[in-house]
Amino acid sequence: MEPLSPLVAIAGGLLIGGAAALLLLLNGRVAGVSGMLATATRIGAGGPPWRQAAAFVIGLPLGAALVAAFVRRPELVIAASPAALIVAGLLVGFGTRLGNGCTSGHGVCGMARLSPRSIVATLTFMATAALTVFVMRHVMGI
Repeated sequence: MEPLSPLVAIAGGLLIGGAAALLLLLNGRVAGVSGMLATATRIGAGGPPWRQAAAFVIGLPLGAALVAAFVRRPELVIAASPAALIVAGLLVGFGTRLGNGCTSGHGVCGMARLSPRSIVATLTFMATAALTVFVMRHVMGI
């Protein structure tokens, strides 16, 4: 697999930051994907209007498909079993509800606003991810 260029990563970061800034400036909403998903699926209380949340969630894969039509797609190799992916997804979902946000809400928007809660949450996400990779690869050999 050919590595992505730094320009693609910079462009992606600018698009994510620009979209989050536009949502905040135009609607006064933080672009937290877990909160939008909770509102769109009606499992969470509060948040943006349902239609706005549903449009946001539907727009995520549509935007990715649109970009994929114009940009070279990286080759993805998923080595985990479907059961492991489902368990991992459920744990991430539980963690985002427990932490009252995910990497987009805390990591992109909260860190940009210098929110102490988001800084702690993002540091916790990153430390937990590093520890999980270490344990999975070097302790369990998976």
